[in-house]
Amino acid sequence: MTTSDTSEKGLEALIVESLVNEAGCQEGKSEDYDRDHAVDLAKLTAYLKATQPKAAQALALDQEGPKRTQFLHRLQGEIAKRGIIDVLRHGVKHGPVSLDLFYGTPTPGNVKAAERYAAQISSASSGNCATARTRPNWPWICVSSSTACRWPPLS
Repeated sequence: MTTSDTSEKGLEALIVESLVNEAGCQEGKSEDYDRDHAVDLAKLTAYLKATQPKAAQALALDQEGPKRTQFLHRLQGEIAKRGIIDVLRHGVKHGPVSLDLFYGTPTPGNVKAAERYAAQISSASSGNCATARTRPNWPWICVSSSTACRWPPLS
């Protein structure tokens, strides 16, 4: 007889497995998840380096310090104020840097748009749902940040 894990951890594992196997997400690592800012910092950095290298360099996301912290606070504030969908669709401006956080399905023949669309990373990892309880105004956090797609294709 097969038993099912009906705990929260078991549910997270099922969600991650489904997202990786059926939705094409990459499995992420819990240690890459920045709980203070509710973002997978490694995936965000990789995405920005691949799609907007000058902006990624200006934000210094791969270095702990005030530049990275200020940007992450800005991103967190914009999501709280405008909502995740609006931030993904319209991006974020931080000082002189304007970031595109989502690329829709490219039109045929648009090579640059196709490259950026392909560079989007969807990740899934378990073990971060407890963070959702610290951010009750972000109901999507458990699904989109700890167990699902950081920058999902919304087109």
